[in-house]
Amino acid sequence: PVPETTMAVTEMTVPETTVPETTQLETEPTEPETIPTMPPEPESDEVFVRVLDYIPTASQELMYATEQNFTGKVIYDFEDAYLRWGTVQKLMLVCEDLEELGLYIKIWDGFRPVSAQFALWEVCPNPTYVANPTTGYSSHSRGNTIDLTLVDENGLEIEMPTGFDDFSPKADRNYYDCTETAANNAQLLEILMENMGRVNYSFKLEHQRKGI
Repeated sequence: PVPETTMAVTEMTVPETTVPETTQLETEPTEPETIPTMPPEPESDEVFVRVLDYIPTASQELMYATEQNFTGKVIYDFEDAYLRWGTVQKLMLVCEDLEELGLYIKIWDGFRPVSAQFALWEVCPNPTYVANPTTGYSSHSRGNTIDLTLVDENGLEIEMPTGFDDFSPKADRNYYDCTETAANNAQLLEILMENMGRVNYSFKLEHQRKGI
């Protein structure tokens, strides 16, 4: 700040003829009526939260809310991804690291009702790919697991070994059968997830089909 002793005010009179009658005085900017804010943090890690409320840079396309999945059917009727707050906190840290690289997450599946798990098992009763709901809850039904991919700043999916719901050998964690770019992208996400305490499914990467 400039000391008061050095400040000077010069009074100036502007002739009225120099200001057109149509001139409008500039008004002070006004704040919007509502400013988007992050909801308060839940008191328990077990509380289910809407992921986009805490990771607004993420996008979502829940594939089981459409027919674009291996069953060819709509499995559930909601379009927002939910997870346990404890899971979301770790995912937030992953997203911070990704954003430094100009990358963002796109969510394909999060919390899944038990009824949805039975619907998947009915179509594919193979525990390698689908958790058997008769022997225990899927980690999706517990809100612990997310299926996702990566997109660039324009929202375009980057190259990965597979797309969603791929039951081929390309969906495993051995990258010899995919391009170098796809392998590098998959390994980047895998490393970031594991650094934050997430465990990748042994048959496929978490961003592709973990815990289905």
